[in-house]
Amino acid sequence: MTMPTRRQMIAAALAAPFVPRLAFAQSQSVTVALDWTPNTNHIGLYVAQAKGYYDEAGLEVQILPYSDTAAGTLVANRVADFGILGVLGLFTQRTAGADLVATYALVQTETGRLVFNGNRKDIQRPRDLDGMTYGGFGSGWETTLIGSMIRHDGGEGTFETVTLGTSAYQALANGAVDFTLEVYTWEGVKAKLEGVSQRAFRYDAYGVPDQHTNFIGSSQAWLDENPETAAAFIAATRRGYAFAVENPDEAAGILIAANSDVLTDGTLIRASLQALIDGHYFRSADGVIGTIDPAKMEATANFLMEADVLVDVDGNPLQDRPDFTTYYTNAYLD
Repeated sequence: MTMPTRRQMIAAALAAPFVPRLAFAQSQSVTVALDWTPNTNHIGLYVAQAKGYYDEAGLEVQILPYSDTAAGTLVANRVADFGILGVLGLFTQRTAGADLVATYALVQTETGRLVFNGNRKDIQRPRDLDGMTYGGFGSGWETTLIGSMIRHDGGEGTFETVTLGTSAYQALANGAVDFTLEVYTWEGVKAKLEGVSQRAFRYDAYGVPDQHTNFIGSSQAWLDENPETAAAFIAATRRGYAFAVENPDEAAGILIAANSDVLTDGTLIRASLQALIDGHYFRSADGVIGTIDPAKMEATANFLMEADVLVDVDGNPLQDRPDFTTYYTNAYLD
């Protein structure tokens, strides 16, 4: 074996992605709470763990088992250091007093959509949904979202709701409901693999601002106490997602191997990851990965304010506009 020259070693060092290395004698422990059972949205975490990116950064990262307690609640109460936060959960919980800060945008554009069966000739635009039946998931936000889309298209925004949870997709398939909401990169991909004909409306085509659907977030208290650890974790995690975009076959295999008890459909995992790549969700067409867009956050905040979705610490409708720029930070991505 030949020894590398000094020039070769310097070149290799410059080519390697920069990940902060903590200057501690012992690895720093970091816990991460998931928002759902492991899926392709979480793939960068598992890649960073399996490829040794966390080890290289001086971190010992534990991905906590999914529980019924919202990841935002676990983070705000210091049960977990980081968690996967939905955009609505971030805004509503933070406004109601929870200590939550988004630190990494998992996706650069909205993954959700309103979906209906492809053979429905009577549904051509959102206003056609007036008077129809929606298979829902039990949150008031759904009514606000769908009603806004219908009214933006000139309709009244009136429809019936049947709360079904994940059974909504079966109900849609057999015609028991007229439409539902889904995550395109998961349920949408699954339907396509199964040969189910669907059509859909994107939220941002009908008055709802485009948004980062999910984030990795922490509490401000934890970030203030552990700035170097936070930066090291975010950098290594970002590296994991970048690897998944460039090496989807290997990344999908890593995710499945780490969760073989719950992820048994390798075809779905691989197709879902490809949808996240092809749709520029993980990495935008301009190469942006992880960065939170202030314009998207401002537009989302304005929409939620106008829709009266946000309440204060006492549960009352919000009167004064918070400083929404404190709800997120890109500082740990630098």
